[in-house]
Amino acid sequence: MTAPRWARIARRRRKRADHDTAGPRPPQDRFDCNTPRAPPPEPPRGHPMPDLLIELFSEEIPARMQARAAEDLKKRVTDGLVEAGLTYAGAAAFHTPRRLTLALEGLLAHSPTLTEERKGPKVGAPEKAIEGFLRGAGLTRDQLEERDTPKGAVYFATLTKPGRPAAEIVAEVLEDTIRTFPWPKSMRWGAGSLRWVRPLHSILCILSDEAGASVVPMEVDGIVAGNITRGHRFMAPAAFTVSGFEDYAAKLKRACVLLSAEERAEHIWQEATNMAFAAGLEVVEDKGLLAEVAGLVEWPVVLMGEIGADFLALPPEVLQTSMKEHQKFFSVRDPKTGRIVRFVTVANRETADNGKTVLAGNQKVLSARLSDAKFFWENDLRVAQHQGLTAWTDRLENVTFHNQLGSQKARIARIALLARELAPVVGTDADMAAQAAEVAKADLSSEMVYEFPELQGLMGRYYAEAAGLPAAVAAACEEHYSPLGPSDAVPTAPVSVTVALADKLDTLTGFWAIDEKPTGSKDPFALRRAALGVIRLILDNGLRLPLTGLFEAGMVNQTVDPQATDYPEIAADLLAFFHDRLKVHLRKEGIRHDVIDACLAMPGNDDLLLLVTRARALSEVLATDEGENLLQGFKRANNILSQAEEKDGVEYAFGADPKFAEDDSERALFAALDAAEAKIAPAMAAEDFPAAMAAMAALRGPIDAFFEAVQINAENEILRRNRLNLLNQIRRVCAQVADLTRVGG
Repeated sequence: MTAPRWARIARRRRKRADHDTAGPRPPQDRFDCNTPRAPPPEPPRGHPMPDLLIELFSEEIPARMQARAAEDLKKRVTDGLVEAGLTYAGAAAFHTPRRLTLALEGLLAHSPTLTEERKGPKVGAPEKAIEGFLRGAGLTRDQLEERDTPKGAVYFATLTKPGRPAAEIVAEVLEDTIRTFPWPKSMRWGAGSLRWVRPLHSILCILSDEAGASVVPMEVDGIVAGNITRGHRFMAPAAFTVSGFEDYAAKLKRACVLLSAEERAEHIWQEATNMAFAAGLEVVEDKGLLAEVAGLVEWPVVLMGEIGADFLALPPEVLQTSMKEHQKFFSVRDPKTGRIVRFVTVANRETADNGKTVLAGNQKVLSARLSDAKFFWENDLRVAQHQGLTAWTDRLENVTFHNQLGSQKARIARIALLARELAPVVGTDADMAAQAAEVAKADLSSEMVYEFPELQGLMGRYYAEAAGLPAAVAAACEEHYSPLGPSDAVPTAPVSVTVALADKLDTLTGFWAIDEKPTGSKDPFALRRAALGVIRLILDNGLRLPLTGLFEAGMVNQTVDPQATDYPEIAADLLAFFHDRLKVHLRKEGIRHDVIDACLAMPGNDDLLLLVTRARALSEVLATDEGENLLQGFKRANNILSQAEEKDGVEYAFGADPKFAEDDSERALFAALDAAEAKIAPAMAAEDFPAAMAAMAALRGPIDAFFEAVQINAENEILRRNRLNLLNQIRRVCAQVADLTRVGG
């Protein structure tokens, strides 16, 4: 597919810039809006269809809304144009803090004329029916055509919908898009009826071709579309006209506006990393912050500042979080010590003093923010060192976890009980696991976590260390929240694993006990994430946990009325929920749902490690020719047997005897089944599923040969019954490994 015209031109421009700028240059020269530049290359000639340029210019759009808004503009306009019959060659959307831009290349200049044939009532139908058809078609009686059909003479109408010029269609589509734009939050500004995220100042909408550019005539809430836009609010505020996308992008750049958010982000990151590298430091990568900052500026000017010496002793995570959340600063780290020692801020304009005044103001505000963080940190340390973490856990008595599940302190007590039960299975000391569970959530009462909730757990580790608790307990304070998502690291330290499991199991059993389960896409208590966390903790650490017993134990610990709770039934429902989550988790491994279902039908399906080991072995076997052919042979045997049992009203489950075998293939199958069963039984007892699956797969040849040589429903009733019992033996031997009836194919 050919790249859009502006993309090809941009590539040529970048290549030219790379050639022209070989060798070192001051960083600011790259985007110096006052430096004369060569005019942009001429657009390709001979393109018969016009290009469309739209810009919606407003006050600053929140950074978090810009990318989505640009895509919404692109989708709604292009969908509307295509629906009206206007196709195009390519489209691209852009966004800056003050503008949403859409550029379309190769738009049809005129929508095609459409002809539609519509079938009407029969000739001789009631007059009212004919009149209704005429009104709907917008025709008169003399415009109808009579045609003979197999059901008699019928009226037909031919409707012609004339095409319309592109400008007319663009105006309608854009006005509808603007008036119904899906902002997350919007309001009316001034006396008009239009709702927009911020006051909308102007609309640029032009169609351009070889003959020149023309403004699309339209008006929205008193705002008349034109060919005028503005550059940077402070550095180049004057209005200017544009004639097309290339002219628009070039003039914006000269007016100190970088249209592409990706280009702004790339410039910010390169400048920041270069400054840090020159000082022997490194910028802490934060893609989310980079995207947000790129949405705050139109002309990024990167500045690096110092952090006051009084604050360098703060934990690096505290510095990083405070600077990111309050100031949108990037943290700069000393790779030798791991400490945060400087910050990077991004201004939206160049200044005569090269940013010194901007940087001084930012440093002053940052010092005030970090003074608060230092105050919280020092107060929390005094509590941890002199009173211990129990001073905080006692306060959690007054913090409600859920109105039906009690306070946070009551929940901590439940987690500690569950941790004691889990500790022997995980392989850690029960007392230490319980101690870690009792203090893991203490930092929720600390001043630092109150100010920065995202630091919960991490600050718990710092405070546990300050209180002199064992290293394993301190690590559990931080790690017991993990894994938070599918890409998050899974704890491996036994104490951390124990508390993490107890925490998530208490959450799940509690909400299941009060019947607060996820429904559809709604999961307000993140129970799906908690279940996935348990699954990953079990599988990644190779744990053998009987979940049904743990579910019932967790529910007994809850504060709900035990007389009104059917624990076994609720535990079974929660286990089914885990099985559904497990299917989703194993999808990335390529293990099919029906393969997992075949293993779920076997005993011990509440042992997830055992279940997954069995499913992986079965999946590997079925991926081979032997396994696939064995499955087909098994299904054939099962179908014949099931039909015969239903027809005869008996169960062919006993009495298969080799002495009644007439064919060598029949005798070979008897021998193969005996040999397979002799291998499968001990392999299953030892949970050696690959060996059991291999023994089952070895039946493929004897079963195929048997079906090729033998007629099951023989006229001799003794032979028929013996062979049906032999089919049952095939089913019984395979059923020791997995329920193959649940596998598709």
